[in-house]
Amino acid sequence: MTTEYIFILLGTGVGTGFASGLLGLGGGFIMIPVTYWVTAAMGIPQATAIRIAFGTSLLVILPTATSGAWRHNKKKAVRWKAALILGLCGSVGAIGGATLAAHIPGRALEIGFGGLLLALAVWLGLGMTPKLAREGLEPRDNPWPLAACGFSIGVATGLTGMGLGALIIAALVLVLRFPMHTAIGTSLASMIFTSLGGIIGYIVNGIGVLGLPAYSIGYINLPICLCLAATSVPMAQLGARTAHVLPAKQLSYLIICIMVYIGLKMLGVF
Repeated sequence: MTTEYIFILLGTGVGTGFASGLLGLGGGFIMIPVTYWVTAAMGIPQATAIRIAFGTSLLVILPTATSGAWRHNKKKAVRWKAALILGLCGSVGAIGGATLAAHIPGRALEIGFGGLLLALAVWLGLGMTPKLAREGLEPRDNPWPLAACGFSIGVATGLTGMGLGALIIAALVLVLRFPMHTAIGTSLASMIFTSLGGIIGYIVNGIGVLGLPAYSIGYINLPICLCLAATSVPMAQLGARTAHVLPAKQLSYLIICIMVYIGLKMLGVF
């Protein structure tokens, strides 16, 4: 890997970490395109490069989400019961999603997920979050909706290599009445567990594949991971601190913009 690629990955980690801590997102929407470009530029076949981008992204999300969740927890913005149910069910779904990604094209699911994300963005944009905040409703920790949301999001996580924090936050806010700051912190905490399932899936399904770059474990490339994590983990701390300075309404608008972008990207607009 050339010096140019190393600096590109370090810079990508800065944006990934800050976005993760600030908005409760995994940052895969930033990492995956860059990792894919770098891997393909190294001469790796495109089909293999995209799977490496997915698997490596999930490994970076693990310490980045942990860093951000730790900071949010200090602000008492993590509900661990919800995070555990979401994350553990999500990790099971992520293993299945990663297995699907290694064997079949996921275009149909990407289109469906992109459409769902756009619909949720519109719903959030109609002012649901400020309304809930004004009513002061107590968040619900009902395990069954949490388990269903966690498993479904986990499958999509494994299939796309993204933490999909925007979808987790939407589910927590719209379905379970979480305040925005608590939804962001809980989203990051749940991604600690969800990413583990995807990591296992990409390692197992990548073992023995020919044409992988040096220092790869399955579909996870360690040098790329280290470059991204070196800057994303400390920047997640800064992003989490900034999140508690901004009002919930402004955070909602930022998350809506991210959801629209990811939704359109998965529909193939970009």
